[in-house]
Amino acid sequence: MFGLRYVKASPSTYVIQYRNGQPVREGTGLAFFYFAPNASLVSVPLESVDVPFMFNEVSSDFQQVTVQGQVTYRVTEPKTLASLMNFTLKPNGEYVSEDPTKVPQRVVNAVQVQLRSVLQGQTLQDLLRASERLVQTVRDGLRQPEGLSSLGLELVNLAVLAVRPNPETSRALEATVREQILKQADDATYLRRNSAIEQERAIKENELNTEIAVETKKRQIRETQLEAERAAQQKRQEIQNEDMAGRIALEDKNKALTALRMENAQKEADARAYAVGAVMKAVQGVDPKVLQALNVGNADPSALIAMAFQGLAENADRIGELNITPDLLQQLAAKGQATARA
Repeated sequence: MFGLRYVKASPSTYVIQYRNGQPVREGTGLAFFYFAPNASLVSVPLESVDVPFMFNEVSSDFQQVTVQGQVTYRVTEPKTLASLMNFTLKPNGEYVSEDPTKVPQRVVNAVQVQLRSVLQGQTLQDLLRASERLVQTVRDGLRQPEGLSSLGLELVNLAVLAVRPNPETSRALEATVREQILKQADDATYLRRNSAIEQERAIKENELNTEIAVETKKRQIRETQLEAERAAQQKRQEIQNEDMAGRIALEDKNKALTALRMENAQKEADARAYAVGAVMKAVQGVDPKVLQALNVGNADPSALIAMAFQGLAENADRIGELNITPDLLQQLAAKGQATARA
């Protein structure tokens, strides 16, 4: 009524009231009455906005790349943005222009400019391997003074969801990677086989070394046994030599004793011969019967009996019959045995 209107903004909306071209009221969450004929309202939303994007660019090796992601931004300088774009409201609350709907596209264009500068400086394989570095580079570019801040905007988040080559290039890369994987699998198989061969060789070497060590120990044992046998044989030889030397020394002593005995026996025989010779010389020329008669008194009874038998034998032609009793012969035999034992 009479051009007087009421406006109430949300806490996430920045409102500026212009009167006759001059700002008279501004802020977030304002509620006020204004006179429509001489007033203009500018409404700038401050909430964060998510904008998806998808670009087709060319890498430094002239490969087509599709980059898909999402950028999130919000307005930090609403007066700056309102000075660059038209956010004026109609009396019915709608915008008088399409500028508010163009802000997301401007943000996407800024993201595309930064991505293009990065994509044209890297090869396709580098882009596929380093997506995180790509995101960080684009973030830094958007936060520069000539980036979003020149529009009064602030980058909240940037996410690159996918970096894809064209289907033909993708299949070629997949074939290359697949061949590399197969080659790595073959290399792993060869390495495993080589490792198994090395293990078998090491086992055989250990077995041979064990056999060599066993044979060396056996040889040492045989050499030790031979050394022990030789030492025992030398000991036995020394004992035999000592025994032989003892026997030789004993034989030498026996020889000396025998020689001494022979010498003594010779001397005794010479003495007896000398005595017999002296007796024979003394009785030379004496009748034997006289000698027998002289020896009768000192003779042994058996000797007398022998002399009697000798006389009988000499006069056998004169004896007609002779009787000798068994008792006499028994006594003679007993005396003879006693004489022999003595």
